[in-house]
Amino acid sequence: MEESLIKTLSPLVLAHIGDAYFHLYVRTRLLQVTHNITRLHDLSAEIVSATAQAKTYHAIENFLTEEERDIFRRGRNAKSHAPRKATVAEYHASTGFEALLGELYLKKNFTRLEEICELAFKAASL
Repeated sequence: MEESLIKTLSPLVLAHIGDAYFHLYVRTRLLQVTHNITRLHDLSAEIVSATAQAKTYHAIENFLTEEERDIFRRGRNAKSHAPRKATVAEYHASTGFEALLGELYLKKNFTRLEEICELAFKAASL
């Protein structure tokens, strides 16, 4: 996908892609921890929750470039509705985090995407 087109996408569209990628990343990464399906589900649900993603973002934000923080802010500030299990601030922060991942994925910046996801996974696993 061309970068000029990516820049026109809604941050919520970017977050939709980033959410899917992070789910798959976490599920795959957890295979190094357990093969029990119930445990896999419980751990992945915990790590990809809006509350956990918000905390994770704040744990890794110092490792991000200014451009990556701008993408996060764009996603965080998008108009959306918070789920019942997270505060509005947590939900917006998780949307920003997912938008960042989505943009990196669509730009095919897989090296940086992997770095950020690994940092996020380790931060969430503490």
